[in-house]
This record gives sequence, C-alpha cells and structure tokens, in this order.
Amino acid sequence: MSDDFILDTDDLQRRMDGAMANLKTEFASLRTGRASGSMLEPIMVDAYGTKTPINQVGTVNVPEPRMVTINVWDKGLVGKVEKAIRESGLGINPQLNGTIIMLPIPELNEERRRELTKVAGQYAEHGRVSIRNIRRDGMDQIKKAKSDGMSEDDQKFWESEVQEMTDKMIKVVDASLETKQEEIMQV
Repeated sequence: MSDDFILDTDDLQRRMDGAMANLKTEFASLRTGRASGSMLEPIMVDAYGTKTPINQVGTVNVPEPRMVTINVWDKGLVGKVEKAIRESGLGINPQLNGTIIMLPIPELNEERRRELTKVAGQYAEHGRVSIRNIRRDGMDQIKKAKSDGMSEDDQKFWESEVQEMTDKMIKVVDASLETKQEEIMQV
C-alpha cells in the first residue's frame, strides 16, 4: 500500500503559486509615487447594494505618470466611488469632472517611502508564512504515509522535494520584495 504513495506536488505548487499571486496583488496596491491602475484594486464601492470593485463600475486609465482617471459609467455612483477612494487610506484626494474622477498622485516623501518599504516587508513575511504553511501540509501528508508503512527512503525523497519547492518559492518572495523596495525608494 505504501509503495503507491505519490505526493500531489502539483497541488502544493499551485497553492504556493497562489500565495505568490496574492503577494503580487498586495505589492501592486502599494503606492510608489507612480500612477498605476492596480493601486485601486483593493478598493470596493458600495454599488447597487453590494461591494463592487472600482474597475466594475467604471473605466480606470493612467493618462500620465502621476494621474489615474476613473470614468464612472453610472452618474449615481460617482459620489460613492469618490467616498470609497477617500476612505481607502491611499492618501489620494479625488477631483471630480462630471463622471470622471481624477486622482493626482502626490510625490512621496522620504518618511512615507520608508513606511511603505516596511509594509512591503510585512506583506512578504505573510507570503513566506503562507508558503511555509503549505510546506507543513505536505510534510504532514508524508508523515501520515510514513505511519501507514512508507519506507524511510521514500519519506526522505518526498521531504526533500517539498523542501526544495519551498526554498525556491521563498527565494522568489525575497526577490520580489527587494524589487518592490527598490521601486518604492526610487525618487
């Protein structure tokens, strides 16, 4: 029975990739002093009785490096979109022009840049923890198979496979963090 044990490494890899995708989304929401449509992704608007992402109530554009515009499709939602942006904590002051909301991106000062690098570090640590939790799940499957009679050689093989996947993903997280911190500190 134990000879038939095959760890679903594809599932573990898919879950680790999901943790990495989540980290990239969190990084995209951090302001770097440059305009980006992705910085609005976490903001939800109370539209039609439900929380809706901004990109589903209007068109998000980046016409110039320090400006994001949102062309709201329903005039009745303009005020709600503006309110959601003000309450989001992005530190951006929306300006209305009919159904178009303009978001001028202010220059970041040195102190705010340092704060954002710390926040990026926290996001990266959450990503590492998620990856380690997935590793633990894989190791638990291996331990269970070991108690069901798996040979020690097989156990060592699968444990090294899981550890190798984990180490590789942690390196990707660290590289992404370094890149994001450099991007934030760039003036």
